Amino acid sequence: MIAAADAAVSAAARELVDLSHAIHAEPELAFAEFRSVRMTMAPLRERGFEIDAPVAGLDTAFVATYGSGELVVGLCAEYDALPDIGHACGHNIIAATAVGAALALAEVADRCGLTVKVFGTPAEESGGGKVLMLERGVFDGIAMALMVHPGPVDIVGTRSLALADLSVSFEGREAHASAAPEYGRNAGDAATVAQVALGLLRQHLRPGQQLHGIVESGGVAPNIVPGHAELLYYLRAEDSASLDDLLQRASACFAAGALATGCTHTIRPLAPVYTELTPDPALLNAYREQVVGIGRTPLAPEFEAQRLLGSTDMGNITNAIPGIHPVIGIDAGGAVTHQREFAAACVTPSADLAVLDGARALARTAIQVAGDQLHRNRLLERSIQRQEDIR
Repeated sequence: MIAAADAAVSAAARELVDLSHAIHAEPELAFAEFRSVRMTMAPLRERGFEIDAPVAGLDTAFVATYGSGELVVGLCAEYDALPDIGHACGHNIIAATAVGAALALAEVADRCGLTVKVFGTPAEESGGGKVLMLERGVFDGIAMALMVHPGPVDIVGTRSLALADLSVSFEGREAHASAAPEYGRNAGDAATVAQVALGLLRQHLRPGQQLHGIVESGGVAPNIVPGHAELLYYLRAEDSASLDDLLQRASACFAAGALATGCTHTIRPLAPVYTELTPDPALLNAYREQVVGIGRTPLAPEFEAQRLLGSTDMGNITNAIPGIHPVIGIDAGGAVTHQREFAAACVTPSADLAVLDGARALARTAIQVAGDQLHRNRLLERSIQRQEDIR
């Protein structure tokens, strides 16, 4: 069955690489990935997958289904890009890899007792598409959820941080900055005071806690006291409890800016909270065995904790469903994700190989676990229990 799955990936190799390149050539932002969705669904529809789109009230989310086995494997496809720097996180590779693994598993679904589902998940970079799909029941009945993410090195047990994505608005009062500054209340100054407070807070953060942001708006002209300012901030932590602590402390810094300047402020979440990755150990072991079997050398387990991925809404999936989110390595010439140089590396021969190797490794992992009665029963029992808990 593994040989049949590998052969299916090889047969579709040109199509998968073309898909990766096509998505990369036309980057689209969160919840607006219309061309990318059409391109991702096309090879699945041609292979006989049943397409349900859109789903969860999201225009660029879909589910493609093949087979009728009792063990349901979900493959997550991402395809959103970053503002200005395009596919610098390699989501074109993720989408093509998910399609490739699905085509491979379709070849053996009956023999493995599988139902294969591809989840088109928008807005991973900002917006939390997977969280919304999970909350709205799209992932119900899934026994395992798999995906790979490109990076500079192969990592099996990837770690990520919990994330809160915030907008902080300050409202003051405009006035002439020279003729009547005493009548103004400077929202730009409120943002500045808040950022100074956040900078001082950094020395007291717990291990794993991070905060970083930008000024989205801070005034319209030098001779007008800014009546409005907005900060966009990410707060991150090792787990949800630590994130709650950081959110409380950062909120006090935002409030301090408003208090010091006589302004008001509003904190607004821009996306659902991302939880930390909690990968399934048995699936990790199976993936490690299979990715080594195709000739890759992932980072040793004892060093994985030193290589944080950042944050991903796949964390929420792995906290509800057994899942994995390993990194598939590409030769990025020393570049890292969210750099223009990494975006360029995501359509090189090394990236194309990662598409095919990632598809093979995911398909092989699902086949191995499906054929192990102990793990198969465990996944089925957990899926049934989750369904009962939901009801």
